[in-house]
Order: sequence, then C-alpha cells, then structure tokens
Amino acid sequence: MKSTEIKQLSDLDLKERVASEREALQELRFNHSIAGLEKPYQLREKRRDIARILTEISARTNAAKVASEEQK
Repeated sequence: MKSTEIKQLSDLDLKERVASEREALQELRFNHSIAGLEKPYQLREKRRDIARILTEISARTNAAKVASEEQK
C-alpha cells in the first residue's frame, strides 16, 4: 500500500484498515509458524503497511490539535 493511497482514505477507513491489516498479519504469522510462507517478506510488508497507516493517523491527529490551538 502506498502512502498516496493512505492519504486519500478517511479517518474511519484508516482505523478499519489497521484492524484488518493486523488480523492479516496475525494469520500470516500463524501460517509461517506452522508451515512456513512461500514469501516470508510478506510479514515485513504487512508490518510496514500498518506502520504507514498508524503514522498517517497520528499526523492527522497532531494536525487537528495544532489547528484547534491556533483557533484559540
């Protein structure tokens, strides 16, 4: 998932996406521990996708805080 795609999503979509990505990561870890993965780098990609989404959420939160403080 690219950062441009992430920036286009709404806040609610981002939260839903984080939850689904975490579930997918958990499944990948489970499958990797049982039988191994054909492409083990998928684990790294999922972790990075989750980090990108969480970074965008925190950036939006911080921007909202700054905007509200400037209005005061």
